[in-house]
Amino acid sequence: MAEVKRKKGETFESLLRRFNKRILQSGKLLQAKKVRFLEKQPNKNLAKKLALRRLKIKAQKEYLRKIGKLIEE
Repeated sequence: MAEVKRKKGETFESLLRRFNKRILQSGKLLQAKKVRFLEKQPNKNLAKKLALRRLKIKAQKEYLRKIGKLIEE
């Protein structure tokens, strides 16, 4: 963690600006964002299962549309 001590006579805004600059330079903020927004990839078996499910639903909708029971919007 970046440590910043207040200098004598330094304003809070100046201290905050120095702290933010130190955090950006250290790369901790970028690392935290990478961890926060990381999405886990589903394993191959799960991805295949989900793809087959989507295909099945799509085929069912197509069938219902052909026989006239599904109203297109």
